[in-house]
Amino acid sequence: MKQKPENETNPRTPSHLPEALEQWHEDGQFQNIIDAIEALPREQQTPELISQLARAYNNLAEPGDRHLFKKAVELLESVEKEYAGEHDWNYRMGYALYYLDQESKARYYFEKALEYRPGDEDTLEMISLCQKVLALPNAMKPFCERVKEGWQSFLEGEWKLRQMLDAKQGGEPVADLCHQLLSPAFAGLYFEVGCNGGRYDLILSPEGDKSRIFKLLYFMEHAPKEVHENWNILVGRQPANGFVLRMYDRDIGTEDARVWVEELDDKQIGLSIYCEKLLPLLKENENQAYGLMSVLLDQAIGEIPAIRYVGYMDLLETPQEGEDICLADLLEYIKKDREIVTADQMCQWYSAYEMKPSEEEGWDLREDVYAGVTTCIPVVSAYYRGDDGIMEDFHQDGAVPGFFYYPLDGIPRNQILDLRDKLEQEISGKCGDAVVFTGGATGTECGYLDFIAWDLTAVLNAAVEVFRNLPVKEALFHTFRRNAGSIRIKKEEA
Repeated sequence: MKQKPENETNPRTPSHLPEALEQWHEDGQFQNIIDAIEALPREQQTPELISQLARAYNNLAEPGDRHLFKKAVELLESVEKEYAGEHDWNYRMGYALYYLDQESKARYYFEKALEYRPGDEDTLEMISLCQKVLALPNAMKPFCERVKEGWQSFLEGEWKLRQMLDAKQGGEPVADLCHQLLSPAFAGLYFEVGCNGGRYDLILSPEGDKSRIFKLLYFMEHAPKEVHENWNILVGRQPANGFVLRMYDRDIGTEDARVWVEELDDKQIGLSIYCEKLLPLLKENENQAYGLMSVLLDQAIGEIPAIRYVGYMDLLETPQEGEDICLADLLEYIKKDREIVTADQMCQWYSAYEMKPSEEEGWDLREDVYAGVTTCIPVVSAYYRGDDGIMEDFHQDGAVPGFFYYPLDGIPRNQILDLRDKLEQEISGKCGDAVVFTGGATGTECGYLDFIAWDLTAVLNAAVEVFRNLPVKEALFHTFRRNAGSIRIKKEEA
């Protein structure tokens, strides 16, 4: 569990408020500050007071009080225009994000805060804490524990969810309750619920992101048997014949869209879609139009097949020449020479890649790679782009994509892959389902073994034991973040 540092120093004191407001801060009576400011009419809540209110929420919260830290972020975002160029605003934003397990973003704001107050010890301390957690993110509650708590929460309240569905009560009340029941497991989750022949469906959507399938699949596979008495748990939207979608005040069905299909490599297809009913929205808001059609496509062929097979989707303003098919018939087109993959199969589908190793003397980690395989392309691609978005998504739920790496000197070339396989098997044997291995890579200098840890501490402890008995001089752990340090788990004395 993260430890809270002491409260901020040198707080700004609003001159137009009673001296009691500052006294409450000094006395640690943060709820009094919140009550006093929120009791004011909205027009009297100045940007300065809102910033003070965010500070009070930060100080009132204990580690784990995510709703309070989220409130602080919302308040700070509302006054960004006024205070983004000051130390206190950036410090407070970084502080709230740190306790929301968004250390990469938090570090950015702390570094900005340091620009406006160079040498500030509190800010330097928080930057150091961020760097430590980014390198070794094992202080948070692991995903495997969150999954247990999430299913327990769901079991305690799912009866009410079924009652609401039986009463045909939909929309926000159902979504809000389901989100509340699943919130112990996920910081954010896309889902759909409904009735299906006397049983109930909970559909967990990765929203087109293959990397999320791994988390959702783990969650689904660890559902207690009691859940299955009434519920079907599914990963990805399922195909639905004659489906009609109502979004953005319009009804559009799979029968309303025409599709021109282009065959691509690796059995993927490119789609050019014309839908007359969608044209007004396409002109008004292109993003909304593509979002609507993406959901409709998921319902036509299934979300997991869409992730696997659809290489691109273009929306047309006029029909295209050549042979076309109805969107409702696209699934049958795909089935002709393709297997309709499941979420489990997607997480076992390996992609090979080749790279040109860096010739620079000071190459960055993994830039020596010339060949690799992975079941989770988005994580590897994001690492090389320097994009931490996927890592943040995993991190907030207590899961950690990472890799072990070790020098290959002294290891015969024909034994490199055998060594990687041995590592995977032995670590899996010691920590069980606390980890899923996603591939690996071979470089000119190092070997790499990639994984997603559902309990990082268990995985690292197992790795220490396994590496101890293997013929490598050194072994280290690194998250899939470029701008983070490594953790040494083995070092032979010279």
